[in-house]
Amino acid sequence: MSVEQTGGSPNITGKWSDFDALGGREVHDLLKLRQDVFVVEQACAFGEIDGKDPVALHYFLLSPSGEIAGALRLFAGSGVDRPSRIGRVVIAPAYRGLKLGQRLMRDGVAKARELAPEAPIHLSAQAHLERFYGEFGFRTVSEVYLEDDIPHIDMVLGV
Repeated sequence: MSVEQTGGSPNITGKWSDFDALGGREVHDLLKLRQDVFVVEQACAFGEIDGKDPVALHYFLLSPSGEIAGALRLFAGSGVDRPSRIGRVVIAPAYRGLKLGQRLMRDGVAKARELAPEAPIHLSAQAHLERFYGEFGFRTVSEVYLEDDIPHIDMVLGV
C-alpha cells in the first residue's frame, strides 16, 4: 500500500507505505536517517533496528529528489484495549525549521484515526518534546523515565 499526499510544506510530498512495499534504497535511507539522528547525533548507542519495522506502517515526507525529509512509523490499534502507537518521529537535519514535525504528527494522527477511530494513540516522547506533542492534544500519563539514557515520558491522545 502506498498513498501519495501533497500539501503543507512546498515541494514536500507525503507517502504512506507498508514495510514490505518499500524498495531496498528506501529501507536503506530510512534506517540511515534514523541511525544518523537517534544514534549518532543524539550520542545514544542503542539497537535502532528493533525488529518492529516490518509490522509498522511507515510515513515519509519526501523532497522533490526523493530524499527523506522526515519519517515516522505507526502501529494501528483496534480499540481502547489495543491503542495505536506513533514512534520513530524524525526530521532530517537539512529540513529542520520548516515545521515538518507538525506535518508528520498531523498526518500520523489523521491516519491513526482513519485506521482505528476508536483507539487512543500512544507515544513515548523525549521529555523535552512534551510541549510539542501537547500541541496535538497528547497528555502526559507517566513520570519521566530513562530510555536508552534519554529522559522520556509516555503520552496519550484519547478518542
